[in-house]
Amino acid sequence: MDVPDPQYARAEDGAYIAYQVVGDGPVDIAWLFDFTGNIDLQWERTIVSAWFEGLAAFSRLILHDRRGTGLSSRDRGVPNLETRADDIALVLDTVESKRPLVGAMFEGLAPAVLLAARDPDRLGGLLWWDPAPRTTWARDYPWGSTDEDIRHERRQYADWGTPAWAERWADGLEKELHTRPTDAEIGQMVRVSRGTCTPDQAIMLAEMWWQTDVRPILPLVQTPTLLLVEEDEGPTSEVAAHVASLMQRAEVAIISAGEWPRTRHEAEQHHRPFTDAVRRFAGIEAEPVSSDTVLATVLFTDIVGSTERQAALGDRGWKSLVEQHHAVVRDMLGKWRGIEQDTAGDGFYATFDGPARAIHCAVAVTDDLRRLGIEIRAGIHTGECVISDGKCAGIAVSIGARIAALAAPSQVLVSQTVKDLVAGSGIQFQQVGERELKGIPERWRLYSATW
Repeated sequence: MDVPDPQYARAEDGAYIAYQVVGDGPVDIAWLFDFTGNIDLQWERTIVSAWFEGLAAFSRLILHDRRGTGLSSRDRGVPNLETRADDIALVLDTVESKRPLVGAMFEGLAPAVLLAARDPDRLGGLLWWDPAPRTTWARDYPWGSTDEDIRHERRQYADWGTPAWAERWADGLEKELHTRPTDAEIGQMVRVSRGTCTPDQAIMLAEMWWQTDVRPILPLVQTPTLLLVEEDEGPTSEVAAHVASLMQRAEVAIISAGEWPRTRHEAEQHHRPFTDAVRRFAGIEAEPVSSDTVLATVLFTDIVGSTERQAALGDRGWKSLVEQHHAVVRDMLGKWRGIEQDTAGDGFYATFDGPARAIHCAVAVTDDLRRLGIEIRAGIHTGECVISDGKCAGIAVSIGARIAALAAPSQVLVSQTVKDLVAGSGIQFQQVGERELKGIPERWRLYSATW
């Protein structure tokens, strides 16, 4: 197959995102890399290039390197979930792709899940091979890596990009699949891993994935989803069933594909049942997606001790202080892509398309107002919002307001969902504990953003 040279899309912050388009349709499929990623070197891997060519035979295949890896800008740090979702949208817009299928293996689909939840009309479908909504063990997720597993993996990253690391990768596959990759495949993995990023970046990527859990937003995804699982994989099938139970429109395809392929022909045969399942899925006439609900991050703020301040300052002084407050908040909303939904007296309600931006905005507002002698409290939650009269409403909004009411002066208080979605952002949290939210069922685990 004739593989064109990569091109670049430029993000708002100046980062260059390398992308490549192969094939001519009739459907668009954007395939995301799960861990390693270099759109030049991935084509060297027999099993990967066979998969790409199988997809490109009936689609316009869109590939890109995550920022911080491969051919994309390496000086921007490890991208968090919402930045990766933004970069997917950037590439899709650049190649004028409307409602494509977006697919990945393992945890690699997480940013597309976020994109689908926050913008229901953007994607035509999701393809999730061996889905992994989180990677670490939890009481309600017994399939993840244990603390000991993670300690072991962390030590291994010191050899990232070297033959020693690739040999351990091969050992892991042999243990799991009872078939060892060839020496040529091991050599390919050395080059691809080294071409993905440096060891320090690799461990930061791993840390981000260990901290991420997209399960809270899975019920909000209205996009049709195909979960691909290889027959007799045991726990993977259980994870797929778990994921499907959380999603509105997910179906599980159990694929019988045989042993790990050793040759190009075997790789093509191995992938064929998967590409056939994708073909069938792409040919389904999807029902119109209701766009009256959307995933959003809500931010509530208000001035601490407002009644006392108003009494002390008098009406004119209070009016001047509120005007200063509003100017600071609106300036930061513009900077962090927040949308003002409502303001009542000294309080603001705004929404964001990503939780990290909401936290950064709240922290910046808190700092700027404190320098003016104004203290605020802030609460943040991410959840499903109903669009009513052009504004976000619903239980998620009520939860955000209740969280804000519990915040201390100059505190940015967030829900567990927000914390789980901002791994890799560099934001630190201090656990506050479980709290009751007035009128909201159950107890909620809350965290204070620290800076």
